[in-house]
Amino acid sequence: MQSSNRWGIAAAGILLQMALGAVYAWSVFQKALTRQFHWSASDVTLTFTICISVLGISSFFGGLWNNRVGPRTVALTGGFLYGLGVFLASFSADRLWWLYISYGVIGGIGLGFSYIVPVAVLVKWFPDRRGLITGIAVGGFGAGALVTAPLANRLIQSIGIMQTFAWLGIGFLVITMATGFVMQNPPAGWKPAGWKPSASQASQRAKSDYTLGGALKTWQWWALWLLLFLNSCAGISIISQEAPIFQELTKASAAVAAGMVGIVAIGNAFGRVFWAWVSDAITRRWTFVVMFVLQVALFWLLPSLTSVAIVTAISFVILMCYGGGFGTMPAFAADYFGSKNVGPIYGLMLTAWGAASAFGPLLIANLRQASGSYGGGLHVIGGIMAVSTLFPLFVSPPKARAQ
Repeated sequence: MQSSNRWGIAAAGILLQMALGAVYAWSVFQKALTRQFHWSASDVTLTFTICISVLGISSFFGGLWNNRVGPRTVALTGGFLYGLGVFLASFSADRLWWLYISYGVIGGIGLGFSYIVPVAVLVKWFPDRRGLITGIAVGGFGAGALVTAPLANRLIQSIGIMQTFAWLGIGFLVITMATGFVMQNPPAGWKPAGWKPSASQASQRAKSDYTLGGALKTWQWWALWLLLFLNSCAGISIISQEAPIFQELTKASAAVAAGMVGIVAIGNAFGRVFWAWVSDAITRRWTFVVMFVLQVALFWLLPSLTSVAIVTAISFVILMCYGGGFGTMPAFAADYFGSKNVGPIYGLMLTAWGAASAFGPLLIANLRQASGSYGGGLHVIGGIMAVSTLFPLFVSPPKARAQ
């Protein structure tokens, strides 16, 4: 009964993450906002930066709160705030500061609270498929833009940007509240009947559970934070500017670019599952090495391309690598520090995502504004990834006893 119950909880977690992942369709809103209100691309991009930065911080507090009151309360609170924030953004006409507060701060807090819940819950329900299930869990987040980007584009064209925020906010509120209600932890010490970790799994896992304070005393926690930050910087710079980048490189229309955003979002979602599955076979750190090397080549190549199909394919793989970081890292953290306190331990690690959102999007937006094209910024990011390739080679499991 409990074995089938965990798959129902997993399905609800995926749907919850899909609603939250609509934030990745921001570039569709950006084009409409800059055109209607004559705000600069950098000013509008700051909304996305604030939202993801707040997400990174609030996910830590959501992880702590989850340990105290349980996942359902945290998920419901987060879902309510997220839907409310998007809805309130519909009142931001000619008031950029209100967009920052509503979509950025309120929506970002809701995102962080809700995002950490399926990760923390499902890693406990699936000790036998730790890498794969965390990849599937956050894969829904990556798939959110697949649905939202074309839907939002159609709504913007038919009812306008402000009404689009209102209707999407209501929809997100309904979905997140319904799925958040399903979130619950398994009984203490639960594991699938007859399952025991293999020798290779046991060698990569902590012998006991670390507390948050104990994990922070290890250099490995900080190393994992750095890996997540570097990988996130690359992908989120593309995500924040997807539609404008696609239009500049390929001269495509806004509708075609929105469709490209939706297709590329599949890469974000698929990469979370694919690379998490790969990491179970080749280890987490070698997975990061492969993803970094791929991104060096792809970021350097992208500015020279003009074909819609090829630009979409290259961006698809870049977003696979971006999603792969989020699919792999929860299992990485659970391997090194145990699953009991993975909520706050990985929740605090997500501040790397917030920090990356403050660096990557603004870097590429400012370089675009200074040079008049995205090419230079994409090459700079490729250089950053080249240096980053060295770091995962030195990561190894903690040797000290858990604290």
